[in-house]
Amino acid sequence: MAMTIGILTSGGDAPGMNAAIRAATRAAIAKGHKVIGVRRGYQGLIEGDMYELTARDVSDILHRGGTMLCTARSKEFTTQAGLEKAMQNCKSAGIEALIVIGGDGTYRGALDFSRLGMPCVGIPGTIDNDIVCTEYTIGFDTAQNTALEMLDKLKDTEMSHNRCSVVEVMGRNAGHIGVNVAAATGAIDCLTVEVPYDLDDICHKIIEQKNAGKTHFELIVCEGVVHDDFTSDHIAKYIEQKTGVTSRATVLGHVQRGGAPTCFDRVMALKMGYYAVELLVNGQRNRIVAVKNNKIVDYDIEDALNMQKGYDEKLHSVLRVLSI
Repeated sequence: MAMTIGILTSGGDAPGMNAAIRAATRAAIAKGHKVIGVRRGYQGLIEGDMYELTARDVSDILHRGGTMLCTARSKEFTTQAGLEKAMQNCKSAGIEALIVIGGDGTYRGALDFSRLGMPCVGIPGTIDNDIVCTEYTIGFDTAQNTALEMLDKLKDTEMSHNRCSVVEVMGRNAGHIGVNVAAATGAIDCLTVEVPYDLDDICHKIIEQKNAGKTHFELIVCEGVVHDDFTSDHIAKYIEQKTGVTSRATVLGHVQRGGAPTCFDRVMALKMGYYAVELLVNGQRNRIVAVKNNKIVDYDIEDALNMQKGYDEKLHSVLRVLSI
C-alpha cells in the first residue's frame, strides 16, 4: 500500500546529505510512494514548512555539499507542545513515516517523535563520525580530506618559516577527524579527549627533533579539548615559550563542513538512503541505519542510543611512534 514519507535533515550539515535525500526520494517514488521534503529540520515540522518532492526536484544534487532541505536545531521540538504541533502538521500533510538525517541529537528527537506514534528511520549524517551505533557517518570522509588538504597547504608555509603550526580541527567531543589527519600529515601529536596528553612532553619532543635537524612541526588539536582558558592560541604560545620555535595557531573551522562530497560519502549516502526506504516499505519502524564491518545494518533507536563508540587508539599510538 502506498504511503507518504517525510524527509528532513537536522543538526549540523554534512557533505553527502544531499545524496541521501536523493536516494531516499527516488527509491520511495520508484516503489510507488509519495515524498514530502521538510525544510529546516524539526523546526520546519513545527512550522509546517514542507513540500512534495519529485524525482526532478532532487536532480543534480549528488555533487553538492550542505543540504537542499536546509537544517536547524530546534529547542521547541524538545518540548511536549512542540512535538504535538509537529505531529499535527505531519497529519495535515499526510505524512505517515519520517526519515531523519543527522546526528545523535536528531536521533533523540526521532525517538521522542516515535513515542507519539510517528514511525521514524534515522540515517547517520555528521562530519564528526561520533554516532555511537555506527562505524561511519555520512560526511566524515569529505571533512577529513578537506582538513588534510588545508594541512598540506599549511605545511608549505611551516617549512618556509621553520614554524610549528597548532591546527584546530572540528569533531565536537570526538577525535576521529583529528587523529586521522594527524597520522596522514605526520603531525607530532594529536590532542583529543580520548587519549591523555602532556604538553611538556610534546615540547620536549619538539626540542629533541629540532636539535636533530627537524625544522617544522604540526600539532593537531581537536575542538573538544579547547575551552576559554585553553585555546589553540594558548597552546601555540606555550609551545613557543618552551621550545623557542615560532608557533602559530590556525582554526580550520566550518570550512570542514563544506565542499563536494567524496565518492565514498556519495556512495555510502546512496546505500543508506535506499536502505532507509526499504525498512519502511518492509514494515520496519523506529530504526537507525548504521555501518558495521563495512555492511549496512539497522538497530532499534533506543538500543542505538545506548551503544558505545570506539576510538582508534592503535592509530594514535602509531602516530606517536612514527613522529620522530
